[in-house]
Amino acid sequence: MSVPNNRPLVVFDKVSKRFGEFVAVKALNFSIDAGEFIAIMGPSGCGKTTTLRMLAGLEQPTEGTIRINDQLMNNVKPHERDTPMVWQSLALFPFLNARENVEFGLKMRNQDAATRRAKALDWLERLGVAEFAERNVETLSGGQRQRVALARSLVTEPRMLLLDEPLSALDAHLVIRMQSVLTRLQRELGITFVYVTHSQSEAFAMADRVVIMSNGEIAQTGLPRDIYREPASRFVAEFVGLNNIISGKVIGSTDGIVSVDSPIGRFTVGSVSAAGGQGGSSVYRTGDQVTFVIAADLVEVSRPQPQADNVVVCSLISEEFIGSVVTLFLETSDGTELKVQIQERELETLDHTSGGTFYLSWRQGNAHLLPS
Repeated sequence: MSVPNNRPLVVFDKVSKRFGEFVAVKALNFSIDAGEFIAIMGPSGCGKTTTLRMLAGLEQPTEGTIRINDQLMNNVKPHERDTPMVWQSLALFPFLNARENVEFGLKMRNQDAATRRAKALDWLERLGVAEFAERNVETLSGGQRQRVALARSLVTEPRMLLLDEPLSALDAHLVIRMQSVLTRLQRELGITFVYVTHSQSEAFAMADRVVIMSNGEIAQTGLPRDIYREPASRFVAEFVGLNNIISGKVIGSTDGIVSVDSPIGRFTVGSVSAAGGQGGSSVYRTGDQVTFVIAADLVEVSRPQPQADNVVVCSLISEEFIGSVVTLFLETSDGTELKVQIQERELETLDHTSGGTFYLSWRQGNAHLLPS
């Protein structure tokens, strides 16, 4: 079935879902284009899995409508939607071998045995696990089972694939490998992927567009880089990335630059931001309370005092090593914690083991004012 020109493949129109008195999803409005890889992410209980289950037909909206290919889906049964799901638990049949698991959906569609076998083996080959076709799935590794589950979902050639935290049970090195597999498959097949996760690294590495949810509502939608660099709210700033969040009062605003007096110092911030919708210095008046964000990887750390737009004096609390990247946790005299992310090789030049004073600095254009 072709997708109408200039129409999104999926439309959520004022969709809400209640479980008794609990509102899991509130008046959700968003659309998904055909061929898009969209990730829905947020903390536990934010409504992301409920949203996916409503799209799959496993839950019915309490209010609003869901349309796929411009057809109302509210009362359409899951097996009639052509929206297979890859589960967090994979949900493979332990009494079937890998090939038989992949054939299952084709069998339900009454395809003959020879066709089922040929298609199943083809998809197992595409996903690099054809050699395990006759093996019981219980004997396969986590990564191999994951590929079998993907083959089972894709063998019916659906227009859309739903994925509910499919990599959460895998070891870290397998997660990276499977991210590459999923991204390659999506691009080659042109299938719409709707991917639910709590992992920022997964969503940002694979998705064309990211939807951040909080308390059943959409907190921000956009390109991964836009969300990372220009969060639309304090919640998004705290949820995404390693951000330093500083609040204070406006003490001046000229030529698109806002001066802010905070408990840890006075700073200047560029006020124009497309994602945040900030329109210029006239928006901010002296005395206004504002909050700005500076990402940890955009902060510089030094021992001598730098000549910079914004400088904070700190002492080092601790370090966290993640491969070649180090996150430094520092503290100002009033106890405010700030974070800096640098390459491990840069740490050697800081003489960080001797204690003493450290200076953090950043360019005013790298800070981002949150919308009021």
